[in-house]
Amino acid sequence: MKRFFIASVFTLIFALPLFAVDPCVSGVPVGKRPGPYSFLIATGPERGKPTCFICEQGDKPTALVFARTLSDPLGKLLGKLDAEAVAKKDKGFKVWMTHLTPTADLNALAKWSQKQGLKDCPVGAFEDADGPPAYKIHRDADVTVLLFVKQKVVANFAFRAGELDDKQIGAILFSVPDLFEGK
Repeated sequence: MKRFFIASVFTLIFALPLFAVDPCVSGVPVGKRPGPYSFLIATGPERGKPTCFICEQGDKPTALVFARTLSDPLGKLLGKLDAEAVAKKDKGFKVWMTHLTPTADLNALAKWSQKQGLKDCPVGAFEDADGPPAYKIHRDADVTVLLFVKQKVVANFAFRAGELDDKQIGAILFSVPDLFEGK
């Protein structure tokens, strides 16, 4: 019986890594250029208009968030990135969120944004749940965050539903200063 127990424990210990979920990989890889895309803005002066912030940003530091689900952790992340954008506005830092959805509900999106207390972070919708084709957003990615400057991605984060938490938000925020090195 003792040998059976020990064998079972070893089997379980060595089998656990087989069940571990690989990290989600989504979006434009680090070192690559994010391409232009337009989406419908739900908040701010561009409300209701198709806009391409990629085109407007050029070489400036940027945080782009793609999301399939509007959640409290997503709102917390955007709130923190929004505060960074306000603090670094003089350096051209811009943050926006693109909701990936088959049909845009700009009113609901605007209400959600207001509930999250977003001040300077535009929120809009891309009317295709797969996202802009050139971005290759993984189907399992609930949230994809791209940090880029000088038209190159310097950090890429992707999370399945339920994976975005305070620790992950901290990791994203820890990478934001990388956008300003050498500027």
